[in-house]
Amino acid sequence: MDILDQDIMFLTGVGPKKKEILSKELGIQSYRDLLEYYPYKYVDRTKLYLISELVQDMPFVQIKGHILSFEEYDMGKRKKRVVAHFADGHGVCDLVWFNGIQYVYKNYLIGKEYIVFGKPTFYGGRFQFTHPDIDDANDLQLNDMGMQPFYSTTEKMKKVGLTSRAMERLTKTLVAKISSPLKETLPDFIMQRLHLISRDEAMRKIHYPKSVDDTKRAQLRLKFEELFYVQLNILRYASDHRRKYRGYNFKTVGAQFNWFYTHNLPFQLTNAQKRVMKEIRADVANGQQMNRLLQGDVGSGKTLVALMSMLIAIDNNFQACLMAPTEILAEQHLQTIKEFLKGMNLRIELLTGIVKGKKRKEVLDGLIDGSIHIVVGTHAIIEDKVQFNNLGLAVIDEQHRFGVAQRAKLWSKSTNPPHVLVMTATPIPRTLAMTIYGDLDVSVIDELPPGRKPIETVHKYDSQTTSLYNGIRQQIDLGRQVYIVFPLIKESEKMDLKNLETGYETLLEVFPQYKLSKIHGKMKDKEKEEEMRRFAEGETHILVATTVIEVGVNVPNASVMIIFDAQRFGLSQLHQLRGRVGRGAEQSYCILVTPYQLSTETRKRIDIMCNTNDGFEIAEADLKLRGPGDLEGTQQSGIAFDLKIADIAHDGQIVQMARDEAQKIIDADPTCTKSEYNLLWERLKELRKTNINWAAIS
Repeated sequence: MDILDQDIMFLTGVGPKKKEILSKELGIQSYRDLLEYYPYKYVDRTKLYLISELVQDMPFVQIKGHILSFEEYDMGKRKKRVVAHFADGHGVCDLVWFNGIQYVYKNYLIGKEYIVFGKPTFYGGRFQFTHPDIDDANDLQLNDMGMQPFYSTTEKMKKVGLTSRAMERLTKTLVAKISSPLKETLPDFIMQRLHLISRDEAMRKIHYPKSVDDTKRAQLRLKFEELFYVQLNILRYASDHRRKYRGYNFKTVGAQFNWFYTHNLPFQLTNAQKRVMKEIRADVANGQQMNRLLQGDVGSGKTLVALMSMLIAIDNNFQACLMAPTEILAEQHLQTIKEFLKGMNLRIELLTGIVKGKKRKEVLDGLIDGSIHIVVGTHAIIEDKVQFNNLGLAVIDEQHRFGVAQRAKLWSKSTNPPHVLVMTATPIPRTLAMTIYGDLDVSVIDELPPGRKPIETVHKYDSQTTSLYNGIRQQIDLGRQVYIVFPLIKESEKMDLKNLETGYETLLEVFPQYKLSKIHGKMKDKEKEEEMRRFAEGETHILVATTVIEVGVNVPNASVMIIFDAQRFGLSQLHQLRGRVGRGAEQSYCILVTPYQLSTETRKRIDIMCNTNDGFEIAEADLKLRGPGDLEGTQQSGIAFDLKIADIAHDGQIVQMARDEAQKIIDADPTCTKSEYNLLWERLKELRKTNINWAAIS
């Protein structure tokens, strides 16, 4: 048995109780799990400071000296603060404890020499260290200390003594126990080409580096390995898929496409739309199945490109479907497509949960006998009962709402899998797209249709509502409409936020001369649709809403978007909401309203929104600020970023390096059978047995 498979309970210092906590809190059950629980930061412990050298705003430092005396102070209700006066011959500082007082008296002696490590703060005319790390000076050699690792811990862990320092000791015990070198997981030719250290050296240095250079080299090796196997898995999957599945060959661009292009095209295509059409055209005519991701900001004309692709399928005697995440969005797509195809002899039908009885039977029959050319719907399309005569193209809107398994279900609807075009208005940073949608080719529409003006974004404080309301009146008097978004429906005791119900009441009082609509996620679909219809048709002037309007609502006459408590929204969400306006030819505005007191990070977010309309720039910034797990889309789709050390937000260069190396392997050994790559394919098999959700990643 490999020593790393040993149960963590048997490591000195763990035992059954701590094993249970480690397992529940961090998923650590074996020696391997502990070894792969990496530090999140390091502090340099090779230097000693004198107390006289301490200054304010210093990071963690260490000093060497002895305790002169202890003092106790009452803190009320049986609570005490203990202060040790500590001297090093160059000054005096205080060591402070608010709990664990018996431990302090038992373990630290007056007059004995100690090394104290912590963050100094200035209080009452003297520097102090609160709950510092203290070591016997005789036990610690400075040249042994190197960089001290810090491990993330939880409250439950701390209660049983599993602090960062305790985790450090456990890892030290484990590393000392592993006497023979760890098995290598990358071939020599990759390690030499990229100048990477061995896995054994990396694992030892990641936990016990002697210098900053040690930490950098260990991190590079382990991050690369982690990302390399993710990319190798994705590219192997895509390569297999291409070899196994032949795609339908759409040889002709025929009558339907040409009629539409000549007579029905509402405006000239942008250069970006033309470029993407060429890419799709090449894909569907090369005999392989298309798997393409179409990214483009709100209003960039993705639906038009998707429709033209569907017309190519129809010209080649195939059917097409468009799948949307919600019924409202599906119905909107249906209306848009019918409007585009006016006067053309094509049958377009809706298939969602509300299509029932006789109508549903008609749609199902029409799909089987081929009389329906395009079906627009929700998840209902992938139900087993729904069968097509000849499905050639499936368009999926807002892919992150549909899992990979659901995408695969579409393949069973046809003899060969249909071509798949995935659309998203949530701009996805390159590094993330390479990982989430690594098996898809990516097209980007990065131009807005002519005549669209950039939206002006302004930040206001909630003390400035008078001027805000005057601005709303001006816009409505010019014949425009306004969205007002709140983060919550009802008041929450936990969060003092403007909420929709009280906000709506206030707005009724402020604007008695205007008509208001109200929409939120708790309303029934019928009610929501009625309120949306009233606003879309201009019956109401102001739509008060929660974020349910984020996706797919199209009202060209609406020119103002006001977002209350904007500090509560992520960047991508703010950008999506802003995209609801600016759909007509008039100048549009987005006003972000916040309290005066904001954190530095929130101010950064607000500034980014005010300075750019570029969705990709915003998505990159959002990824850096929030990390991939929180980004719109990655959470819902169950994409498991079980990355233990790599960080897609900050390791873009390593992601690219890993992708390039993985591509070289796939090009050299597409069938995964060459002996010189055995190590890689065996390792990939091992990793697929672990808890990483590889299916979701690919």
